[in-house]
Amino acid sequence: MAVETVKLEFDNQYRGHMEVKNGKVPMGEGAMSPYNLLLGALGGCLFHTFLDIVNKKRLTFNKVRMEINGNKRTTVPTTLENAHIKFIVEGADNEKQFEKSVALAEQYCSIHATVAKVANITLELSFE
Repeated sequence: MAVETVKLEFDNQYRGHMEVKNGKVPMGEGAMSPYNLLLGALGGCLFHTFLDIVNKKRLTFNKVRMEINGNKRTTVPTTLENAHIKFIVEGADNEKQFEKSVALAEQYCSIHATVAKVANITLELSFE
């Protein structure tokens, strides 16, 4: 398994960036927050897993849009308490198979499994 390396650099005002081998993301004050990145990682992993599944099933679609909302607990440590994923598939050729594919993606996505250890994750699937 490949080792992932993430480099972070911040100034003394919480302005900085995260850098990986193929890109850089601004972080901190006025940029991406750690929870923005966490929810983005959840959506990115879920979509990647979903894409592998639909490709194996030879399903077709035009586009997927996601909106993920999350809230943190008020008690320390303030871990993620809930996350809600709106998963919208445009141009699906077989809605029933897409429903099954999204359910499998939730089951096999590693970041979903990790976050689900501390947070309640719900998913709302719709088609356009």
